[in-house]
Amino acid sequence: MAKTAQHPEYKAHGAIRRVNGYNADAYTYYPVVVIGAGESGIAMGAQLREKLGFDQFRIFDKQAGIGGTWWINRYPGIACDVPAVFYSFSFSPNPQWTSLYPSGPEIVQYLQSVCEKFEITDKIQLNTEVQGCRWLEDEELWEVQLRYLVPGTGDLSEKDRQSIIEEQGERGVYTATERIKAKIVVSCVGGLVEPREPPPKIPGWDNFKGEVFHSARWRQDIDFKDKDVVVVGTGCSAAQLVPKITKAPYNAKSVTQLMRSPPWVCPKIVPPGGENSFGKWAPTIFTYVPGALRFVRMMLFLGGEYEFQMFGGEQKHAEFRKKTEKGLLKHMKAQVPEKYYEVLTPDYGVGCKRRIFDYEWLRSLHDPQIELTTLPLTEVHEHSVTLGPGRCYPDPKNVESSVPMEKREAPADVIILANGFNTTQWFHPLDIKGRGGKDLIETMEERGGPQAYLGIALDNFPNFFAIFGPNTATGHSSVILATENTVQYSLKCMKPVLRGDATTAEVKKEAEIAYTQDIQKALKNTVFQNGGCSSWYFREDGWNSTVLPYSQFWACYRYAFPYWSHWNFTYTKQGKRRMAIRRALRIFALSAVLFGLIRARRRGVTWEDVKFSLQVSAGQVLHAVEAGLQSVKNAIL
Repeated sequence: MAKTAQHPEYKAHGAIRRVNGYNADAYTYYPVVVIGAGESGIAMGAQLREKLGFDQFRIFDKQAGIGGTWWINRYPGIACDVPAVFYSFSFSPNPQWTSLYPSGPEIVQYLQSVCEKFEITDKIQLNTEVQGCRWLEDEELWEVQLRYLVPGTGDLSEKDRQSIIEEQGERGVYTATERIKAKIVVSCVGGLVEPREPPPKIPGWDNFKGEVFHSARWRQDIDFKDKDVVVVGTGCSAAQLVPKITKAPYNAKSVTQLMRSPPWVCPKIVPPGGENSFGKWAPTIFTYVPGALRFVRMMLFLGGEYEFQMFGGEQKHAEFRKKTEKGLLKHMKAQVPEKYYEVLTPDYGVGCKRRIFDYEWLRSLHDPQIELTTLPLTEVHEHSVTLGPGRCYPDPKNVESSVPMEKREAPADVIILANGFNTTQWFHPLDIKGRGGKDLIETMEERGGPQAYLGIALDNFPNFFAIFGPNTATGHSSVILATENTVQYSLKCMKPVLRGDATTAEVKKEAEIAYTQDIQKALKNTVFQNGGCSSWYFREDGWNSTVLPYSQFWACYRYAFPYWSHWNFTYTKQGKRRMAIRRALRIFALSAVLFGLIRARRRGVTWEDVKFSLQVSAGQVLHAVEAGLQSVKNAIL
């Protein structure tokens, strides 16, 4: 459980407070500001409470509820496509999952329960947008600009908010602004935030008489009954929502799904006893059998690590992919009508872009009301769309293919965009200015593209940390694990600042550049870059700011043991004193051990005796050193 009182060693930067009364330059001071109340922001808040006993922070989110991506995505069939036993925090396991792949609403309930468990719900301020952050050199603080939104408008896309502003003025979206200051700023802005717009080169969008919306901004007010629906995209969201639209309670007349290229579709894990058995036996077992939940989580982690070889660039990795692809094609052909065999056979390596883990989509293609086509969308009309001529897949030049290319018209009452997000616009729409007014986005672009040391920090931006930043995602593991790694590492860097040992923590420029160069070089020898696909992992210029080219074994180790030589800390007198004491204690402990070994050898004691003695007393020595440090700390405080 959370510690309800702030630990006394973190009093250096005080509490949340109002400064300068009602003067013109008055502001509210927060030791820590967290941007975003999704799973990353929740993890940071919970761990600030649990690991550091620190509760003087505020989490700001523009949306009207807690949960980030899971709060805003409400399309039919939304569910976790990673087993929830693994898609949950290690510090807050949930034995009561009702499904191996729970629905979006259940994920939101879980995230909200974590907030309650660690007592951070009152630390979250919703309907509040962080517009920008500026580093104040003289004060060594961040100045943060807030904008308060009309409740609910933060759930809209940026384009929709702009439309309201054009019609009603800024008061239609924003009610007020405020300037605050913070010692530390943590960006927990997710990657799946701003949905992509309708394909801009397609004429006729303004003529359409029906409804157009993105799957990430689902319209609950639309009646689908007996409507003709066009779905643009075949990503993870589309694969979950398409099978639901023709069934109750939606009862659409037809669904025409447009696909540019086929995804690799993987079968989901089926628990023992069938798909519906998990909710019957798992909660009881996970609640009453010690270690069962941890064991299953570990097995899922190891299974993912085994699959990591799929992404490598060596011959053995190519052979693993070929074997995997053969099995996935066999699975696909067992699920869909024969007419879809060709269009659902990818021409790129598995793992090149995100795979779909599917229960229903492939089977739903037997539904006569659902049609999958690779004809391109070429024009939008009042009540229909024109498809073709030509085709997106396979290559139109392939004369042996029987896939249609003829132009035709498809009826459309509703168009759903399931075409993804603007994933390469990191930290968007934050305006972040560091030392000397340097802009974060411009600094990254000057160095090639979005980047950060370990996905966490950039030089010239002291006391600024990103959770789940550039190149922290993986194609084989849980995003929650990546979040926890970056949170724990950031806490290690934040701790000296919060306890008053340092005024700033900042990564060194040479360390950040070297790390980024290593990441981009390693990515060039992976299927992400050489698999023959086009994906949202990288930009047109080839810069990949999304995925990590290394395993989660590597990541867990790398984040657990920081290279402190890669960081600059501006230490206070108190911090220097504590460092000197720790160094003296280490030297004293090492000297005592060496002195004891020398005396033992002079007395004729054998090395076997010494080894045994060290094994017996190692724990006692460590305990004594820790006790000494605690005594010194208590004396200082």
